[in-house]
Parts: sequence; structure tokens; C-alpha cells
Amino acid sequence: MGPLAGVKVVEMAGIGPISYAGMMLADLGAEVTRIERPSKGGLAWGASPVLDRGRDARQVDLKTPAGVEEVLGLIAKSEVLIEGFRPGVMERLGLGPKECLARNPALVYGRMTGWGQDGRYAHTAGHDITYLAISGGLHMVGEPDRKPVPPVNLVGDFGGGGAYLVIGVVSALLHARAAGVGQVVDAAIVDGATSLTGMIHGFLEQGAWRDERGVNLLDGGAPFYDTYRCADGGWVAVGALEPQFYAALLEALGMTGEEAIANHLDPATWPAIRERFEAKFAERSRDEWHELFADSDCCVAPVLSMREAREDGHNRDRGVFVEVAGMPQPAPAPRFSVTEPDVPAPAARPDARGF
Repeated sequence: MGPLAGVKVVEMAGIGPISYAGMMLADLGAEVTRIERPSKGGLAWGASPVLDRGRDARQVDLKTPAGVEEVLGLIAKSEVLIEGFRPGVMERLGLGPKECLARNPALVYGRMTGWGQDGRYAHTAGHDITYLAISGGLHMVGEPDRKPVPPVNLVGDFGGGGAYLVIGVVSALLHARAAGVGQVVDAAIVDGATSLTGMIHGFLEQGAWRDERGVNLLDGGAPFYDTYRCADGGWVAVGALEPQFYAALLEALGMTGEEAIANHLDPATWPAIRERFEAKFAERSRDEWHELFADSDCCVAPVLSMREAREDGHNRDRGVFVEVAGMPQPAPAPRFSVTEPDVPAPAARPDARGF
């Protein structure tokens, strides 16, 4: 099941964003075979039991002509290849776009890198934090006059990287099926991470955003879009942007009619609002606030740990998490009304044969 059922994909095993892209394609129903290199320590499997889920795997020595020919044979029967090596690595292996498209002219050849296939940094090493740094995205995250804080690797590796590769691959697949012509998809994390900042660039040009950290509407600068410490040391997130939601929040907090904090869209009132909110939220525990706000339009939610998120009532209602081989993990997303994907299979050992 899944909207990509029947699509055959070859994934050249890698870390982080390429594994995430492979997981997404498999979650959506594609038949993905992951090509692992031989490992001196035994089978090179299980690097991430979540990211590696849902596909078959086989171990292939790509330094031998037989190994390269084995992969080319798989490519000839597939619609998509995804790889995440530095520029030039696949070419040196004899598995570059020229060789693969010669074997399968309708192939979608998806390439995932940090810097892209060209540009002055293309052949240098990097990681999520460095790609995000030059996109301008890292500059936005953190408190004013404090150092930038990396948002784990969600915005770069997975949001701007793996997810954008999947968008590119599926788009090129639609074209290949219509025209019978394959192509190379050059998905760079720096491109995708920069794309994700599009709205903020618009705000900046409109004069609605200051090119500083922690002083704007959506970066924690606004007191009605921030987090607050509670009596038990837990935290709540407040996102009462619109006037009607802010009014509902003030009413729930017993602050309606306080003139000094009434006009929340005037930055001059933000220090007073923050001071009042900090004192108020410190009066109760996180879960007490959650109980108060759970069924309201106040736009307040508890800040849950990863383990707590698995047990949240809303997440359980929707099945946001599933168990695969006894391990809780995020369910496939998004949802489909007709081609709903199956629960993913666990990560496979690389001796399974998927074709």
C-alpha cells in the first residue's frame, strides 16, 4: 500500500538525510533496496533502526566490477536511484549519471549533498550546522545577544535535505513517466534550508523583520510567541499571535482589562507582557496549565520530551507513533484517504533480496 506502491528505488546507503529520504520513500510504499558496503565489523546494518526501516538491503562490494554490475542490474529494473556521496564519488565507482542513464534512460537519479554538485564549497566537508550557517537559517535561532543555537539537524539534514530530495525525486518521476526521459535531481541541503527561509526573507524586505536574533514575531522576541517556565520546572509554549487568541489567553490567565498588556502587537508593550507572563506561568505546574488550556483556543501547549510525546493523548488519537519490532517510532506521514501506507517493516539485514 501507499501512493508510491510499485515504484522501485535503489538507495546507496549513507547517513542522515539520504537514509531519511529512503525511509520516506519506503514509508510511502516504494520498494526500496538499500545497497550497503561490506563492513569489517560484520554486517553493516542497523545504523539507525528507525531511518533504515521499511526496505530490503544487500551488501555489495562496489570496488569490484561484479559489484558495480550487480548495482547496474538493479538500476536497469528501477525507476529511481538515490545517493548521498560527495560529488564525484559515484562517478569514480562507475555508477555516475552517465553510466546509470545509459542503462536506464528513464531513471530518476537523485543526488543528496550538503553544498550541491557545484559551487566553491562543493568538494569540502560539512555537516548540518555548516550548511544551515550559510543559508542564514542558523542566524535566526537563539536569544538576542547570545550565540546561535542549532535546531538539532531538523531544518538542514531532514527538512532542507531529505524531504527536498523526496520532493525532487517524485516530481522528476512524474515527468519521467509522462515523457520517458530521466534526469538528475541535485538536492543540496543549503538550497533546501534556504528555501525554508522564504517567508522570513519576504518579511525582511517588507520591513516586518529585523535581521537580528530573538527580537522578532516568530523567533521568541514576542512574549506571546515564546516558552515559559512553570512551577515544577516544566515549560509551556505560547503561540497566541492573532488578536482573538491573545484575548482568549488573557481571559484564561485572568488578565483581561490590564491596559499595559492589552495591545500585544505594539512592541513597546512586550517587556510588560513578558514580565506578567513569566510571573503567572510560574504559579502552576506544566500539567496544570495543560489541563486548563487543553480544550481552548489560547494556543498554549506543554513542551513534551520525546518520550512524553509518545504518550500524549492527541498523538495517540491520531497514531502519530507506531511500534515497529517493539520499538516506538514516528508513523509514516502524511496521511492518505485511499492509498494509506502500511506500518513500516523493521530495518532489514543486507542479505535480503528485494528484486
